[in-house]
Amino acid sequence: MAATPTPPPLPPRTEVAVVGAGPTGLALAVTLAQAGIDFVLLDRQAEGANTSRAAVVHARTLEVLDELDPSGALSADLVGRGIPVTRFRIRDGARPLAAVDFGRLPTAHPYALMVPQYETEAVLLRRLRALGGDVHRPYEVSSVVQDPDGVTLTTTTGETLRAAYAVGADGMRSTVREAAGIGFSGSAYGESFVLADVVMDWAPGPEEVSLAFGARGLTVIAPLPGHAGAGRSAGRYRIVATVDEAPAEPDLGFVRRLLDERLAGRADVHELVWSSRFRIHHRVADRYRAGRLLIAGDAAHVHSPAGGQGMNTGIQDGYALGRALARGELDGYEAGRRPVALRVVAFTHRMTRIATTRNPVLRSLRNTLLPLLARIPGRNDRLARELAELDYR
Repeated sequence: MAATPTPPPLPPRTEVAVVGAGPTGLALAVTLAQAGIDFVLLDRQAEGANTSRAAVVHARTLEVLDELDPSGALSADLVGRGIPVTRFRIRDGARPLAAVDFGRLPTAHPYALMVPQYETEAVLLRRLRALGGDVHRPYEVSSVVQDPDGVTLTTTTGETLRAAYAVGADGMRSTVREAAGIGFSGSAYGESFVLADVVMDWAPGPEEVSLAFGARGLTVIAPLPGHAGAGRSAGRYRIVATVDEAPAEPDLGFVRRLLDERLAGRADVHELVWSSRFRIHHRVADRYRAGRLLIAGDAAHVHSPAGGQGMNTGIQDGYALGRALARGELDGYEAGRRPVALRVVAFTHRMTRIATTRNPVLRSLRNTLLPLLARIPGRNDRLARELAELDYR
């Protein structure tokens, strides 16, 4: 068994301590590094996570990457690792209802980029290192105490770090948010969610993302890098599905049965690469700042994966907070970002409830109205802008 690596020593002081080196923390650290602000980025994991988790990067996030590297190399690197998709197809089972077209978006990136989260983290980390920064790991923060002059962070191994400000980019169970005494209003969905990466033949092919409604729940199927070609060629796909009660570790048989029940004859699953079960909440923090403590990303908002907006909103939080720190305009951070989170949470909650309704009358009404609404001029473009988060510029 390999020995646990010895973490590099923490400096005694810094201007900004960032807890959590996921996409949000990395985006914040890159923004601070660009602005020449001293920071320490800590993460409790010995290495970055190697599972996919989030799998879509939307247009506004790619624009943020262009602002973090004006040469365009950062976004180009990520695009080269993924699959640009211009169409989200909404179905009831196998029956097409409507399509959302990203191809007309007013942006340099008129598509949704399907790419595993670890690739997004890798390109952000590469940019951070090019700017002279890095991640201090593994350091788990156990205590965060602020006073009028700063913040003292203590790790589980007894090290301390003094900072002018501390930022919690440390997820839904944020240590920083709890230390700040900030409430996290909302509730949990009753259903569990299954997430799986598979190799399969999929009838619609890798040119679109499918959102399939059904009496048994919502099923999302999206292509991932590594597909063998168009049409029915076997490739890698991400599956996200609501299930009343999923097993803790969904196996190949479970995933096959799920797709056979909901999308009969459309999918032939050959291999299960990775799977997980999780519970989803829809919550927004009551505040984004308490004195010298701030929060961003999943520490500030969590919601349904419908639309794939969680990581994107978090990266944009990190960028906005970094700019606010650089400009000395911290009061504007919550005012600019919390309304975005409220809107995203409300939007994804509506999408989830519409998709998962089991009321036969409401399902029939939904399936009748969606094709009609899709034909209204401009409505498709508005929905595409909302998903791409371009209205949050």
